[in-house]
Amino acid sequence: ENYVVSDYIAEFWNCLTNGMFVVLAAFGIVNAIKHQQGKRVVALYMGLLFVGCGSACFHATLKYTTQLLDELPMLYLCALGFYSLVEIDRTIGFGWKLPVALIALQTAITVTYIFWVQSPIFHQVAFASTVCASVAFGYRRQCEMTISNRTRRMLQRLLLQGFLGMAGGFLVWNLDNIFCHRLRTYRAHVGAPLDAILQLHGWWHILTAYGSTYLLLWVHLTKLARQGHDHLFTIRHFAGLIPYITLKSPKKID
Repeated sequence: ENYVVSDYIAEFWNCLTNGMFVVLAAFGIVNAIKHQQGKRVVALYMGLLFVGCGSACFHATLKYTTQLLDELPMLYLCALGFYSLVEIDRTIGFGWKLPVALIALQTAITVTYIFWVQSPIFHQVAFASTVCASVAFGYRRQCEMTISNRTRRMLQRLLLQGFLGMAGGFLVWNLDNIFCHRLRTYRAHVGAPLDAILQLHGWWHILTAYGSTYLLLWVHLTKLARQGHDHLFTIRHFAGLIPYITLKSPKKID
């Protein structure tokens, strides 16, 4: 079904749905800068933006080089989230050692994936391991902190929403792989534009975009709570669709 909708875009709907990454990331960047919420928070949203743009490039071209842009930024964003959770205080605890270690690890994974183990399973294991390590360490941080019940509920809700988004995306991605031929038949039967609803890989992009955003908000909120700014922030949704953290009394948090 390549180049069906457009002569210039290989997988039109899979490319278009990456726009959700771009919208959520762009809104997060603008909001973080506006409320001076810190360079690390801006960097996290920049990473999310890079993931969406890389995936869009791959689905537009279906080239191996752009496939790497689709897959590798996911690992780098998780590593950045892990760094933000470890170096959660104002003062840097590990200095240059932790960034160098993370860069060396991600470089080793990248080189191995490109030159030796060109298997999706290797990428999936590396990605899942990084996510699990980040969530486990962040949850440990959360348990160590003395925070209000309201803040704890907000953190738990964000973590649950992030998990549901990622798990739901993973589910529809697998359904798309398993029932690929049957879904093609259904899409051909219903025709445009209703066939877009059955583009399950596109739903994978939308759900993981939301899941990733909620997990980034969880990292951000954990950072704020660690620094004792519970009374300064709240979580809101722009147009009921785009979640973000805004400070009640904006001040620079870095």
